[in-house]
Amino acid sequence: MNVLIVGGGGREHALAWKIAQSPEAEKVFVAPGNAGTAEDAENVAIAATDFPALIDFARQNEIGLTIVGPEAPLAEGIVDAFQQAGLRVFGPNKAAAELEASKVFCKDLLRSADVPSADYQTFAKVDEALKYLRDREDMPIVVKADGLAAGKGVIVCGNREEAIAAVEKIGRERAFGDAGNRIVIEERLDGEEASVLAITDGQTIVTLQPAQDHKPAHDGDTGPNTGGMGAYCPAPLVDDEMLHWVEEHVLVPTVHAMKRARRPFKGVLYAGLMITNQGPKVLEYNVRFGDPECQPLLMRLKTDLLDLLNAAVDGRLGEIDGLEWDPRPTVCVVMASEGYPGSYEKGHPIRGLDDAAKLPDTKVFHAGTKLGDDGRVLTAGGRVLNVTALGDGIAAAKLNAYTAVKCIRWDGAWCRKDISDKALA
Repeated sequence: MNVLIVGGGGREHALAWKIAQSPEAEKVFVAPGNAGTAEDAENVAIAATDFPALIDFARQNEIGLTIVGPEAPLAEGIVDAFQQAGLRVFGPNKAAAELEASKVFCKDLLRSADVPSADYQTFAKVDEALKYLRDREDMPIVVKADGLAAGKGVIVCGNREEAIAAVEKIGRERAFGDAGNRIVIEERLDGEEASVLAITDGQTIVTLQPAQDHKPAHDGDTGPNTGGMGAYCPAPLVDDEMLHWVEEHVLVPTVHAMKRARRPFKGVLYAGLMITNQGPKVLEYNVRFGDPECQPLLMRLKTDLLDLLNAAVDGRLGEIDGLEWDPRPTVCVVMASEGYPGSYEKGHPIRGLDDAAKLPDTKVFHAGTKLGDDGRVLTAGGRVLNVTALGDGIAAAKLNAYTAVKCIRWDGAWCRKDISDKALA
């Protein structure tokens, strides 16, 4: 079968690389793709949100399955558009994607489903949010833009002053545009974060191995939030017993609540968790593979991913006999452009990719890259490369990943140096 992957980041490169390994996959296309997907698949110059052009391409190229990577097209209804055109597509429809597209919807659903999460209040008016902050006790809280903000619409605040500044930034300065039309203010949870992703057909839930993302820009979890500066899998913080608890008390009630809300959920259900002293609590839901969690997850997954996603689309997940995993852990380090998550320059030539590619048990997934007119790989985004490696333990996987990082250079390249240290601690 021919497969189309929608998106152009590191997650989509990992999906293309993994799907291409399936004996069922004939041609794998990525729209729009990047310099890395051009090596492992065939790029198509169509934007991820140009639904008519994507549907035309799928028809003309006999695409048997379309896999949607990023959240924006899902939130805009790409799955509905493909299904109306009679095409098979993996991902939640627009109504179900609101679980990620609206923090307010997500928090309200968690409350109604009795899924553990932080206490919260929502506001449509900036002045009301500010009055709420001034009237309550001064304590650490989190301020969130309601809509999609590329992973950057969450501001963790240590006190009232910081929270007031965050509300002003989201609501008055419109730092995240219309995503800030509504604001969520919630208690700040203490603990360590973990990501648990599951694939569901709306009936059966197949839970993947736990991973841990690193959202803050700098070492020691300092600096502004980003789309993710690295991840590792599995996360020892979430043992088998806790994973089972998360399935029973988080994932299953959420899928049931979505069904009751007449928004049946099919696709990837990604629970961002805080492991507190009272147990796991949901910080947020994503409705697609995490980026960068997808990269270390798929490096370890031995089960045929195309088989798995086809079963989900056809409502046959109950027939899948468990998943097979490489027992070795993986570490993924994000190499970023100088200035990210703020403004950054594009177009810097990247050196050393061939040297990194020669290293064993290592794969460099491209995120923000493009091919120049002379065929050289250039930077084209804030998060540029996802250097991912297997190892006999977390320490070995970390060493392998950073050994590959050292091979690669461009003007202004940087990364966190402590990805996976929490697992080692």
